[in-house]
Amino acid sequence: MAIEFLKKFFSRGGSKNAAKERLQIVLIHDRADISPEMLDNLRRDMIGVITRYMDIDTSKIEMDFDREDRSVAFVANIPVLRIKRAPQPEKTGGEKKDDGGKKTQSKRKTGRAG
Repeated sequence: MAIEFLKKFFSRGGSKNAAKERLQIVLIHDRADISPEMLDNLRRDMIGVITRYMDIDTSKIEMDFDREDRSVAFVANIPVLRIKRAPQPEKTGGEKKDDGGKKTQSKRKTGRAG
């Protein structure tokens, strides 16, 4: 049992395949021309939109790029816990709470007299 583990750990084919897989991942990200920061932003935005319509298990989300021949696909595996009956309203930056805790819409000054 321990010998099998050591054979797998020290075998040449294992490290060669692992290095090849890492290189393929780097090439996929390069071909997609997406930085790690942009991928994080994409992940956060997608989770924000999806959670308006569904409850999801954010700890088990998998998002990555997949390459097949010469094309690149963005693949997301998002475990859904529950579909919401009605979508939640989108959060906007223009809402404020008054002293009583009620939401009020902020008013913009236009600079026009009248």
